[in-house]
Amino acid sequence: MNSIFGNLGIVGLALVLTALLVFGIKGGGKVKPLGWWPCLIGGMLAGSAYAAAGGIFRIVPDLVGAGLDAAKGIFPGVTMAAIALLLGIVIAFKKLNTKQVAILGIVFWYAASGAGGIWSIVATTISGLGKQVA
Repeated sequence: MNSIFGNLGIVGLALVLTALLVFGIKGGGKVKPLGWWPCLIGGMLAGSAYAAAGGIFRIVPDLVGAGLDAAKGIFPGVTMAAIALLLGIVIAFKKLNTKQVAILGIVFWYAASGAGGIWSIVATTISGLGKQVA
């Protein structure tokens, strides 16, 4: 046995990360609420798990993809790299609560994965990490 919980699976990972973000952001139990960085990384990992899990989790990637496509429709010629950089700037400089950071982390992951270059390497690494954890 090389795992605490056995075979979690990618769908199980998506469920667990969703529960972590939903309940961890608000807190109120014995453990302190999630901070800014855990929410950002959790959102990025959750986005990776949603993409890999498919099924009902396909709703999230489809909604994010539609939103990014709408942005590209409003600003013809804008690239996915520009959208990813814009989201990165918003995440870094706008005062956001942890829920907003987690949601933008999910959106950022999709934009980054389609951006190419270093952006897609990081997104692919996160996706691979999500699959390895599962």
